[in-house]
Amino acid sequence: MKIKHLTILAISAVLGLGSIAMPLGSNISAYAEPVAAADPCAADPCAAAADPCAADPCAAAADPCAADPCAAAAVGTVPLIYTDAGAQDNLAIRGFDPVAYFTEDAAVKGSSDYTLEWKGATWQFTSEENKQLFANNPEEFAPQYGGYCAFAVAKKGTLVSVDPEAWSIVDNKLYLNYSDDVRSQWLEDTSGFITSGDSIFPQLLSSATTVFYDTVGEVSFNYLNFGQTRGTLRLGKS
Repeated sequence: MKIKHLTILAISAVLGLGSIAMPLGSNISAYAEPVAAADPCAADPCAAAADPCAADPCAAAADPCAADPCAAAAVGTVPLIYTDAGAQDNLAIRGFDPVAYFTEDAAVKGSSDYTLEWKGATWQFTSEENKQLFANNPEEFAPQYGGYCAFAVAKKGTLVSVDPEAWSIVDNKLYLNYSDDVRSQWLEDTSGFITSGDSIFPQLLSSATTVFYDTVGEVSFNYLNFGQTRGTLRLGKS
């Protein structure tokens, strides 16, 4: 009987402690752990539903940022080698043989029988021998500044067409100019112009403001903006 009484007292003490820990009027079921119920994290409604990120309509469509039309227009639009756009023949130096300037000390028209492609342009030669010489070392024979007018590059910071017969070789490098008159100005300070041109030309190939004058004083063609504008370019001493 005494043991039974002690057991009842012990149970009462435990229940008494429980009633102290809980607010008045509360019960055990009210404190059931909420995680034991439906866990919103365990069953993510976003993950269960169609994931808008997994099927991104913007990613599925043509992404205008991935193919930036402005970026596409600004890269590689200025030809590395001058060719006569009006002739539509893609010939470098208007078809003259670059090797002949060195081997014959003259401007000599090449032949369509001896051609090769280099830097996006077609180069013509007077013989198979000259063609092979160029193929083995094109940088040695190709005109400087992509065959654009050397004086215009160095003095004006512009790209201008050339006359293949207005040429000069300085330190074993070929330079072309727009005309004989412009060539005369070029020869007045080749050293200074070459220093300037070597610095300026690489920038002209990537600048958004580069303008190419194919017919000096009449029409300028801005490769990067794909448009024509009227303009005047004077290659005088001023």
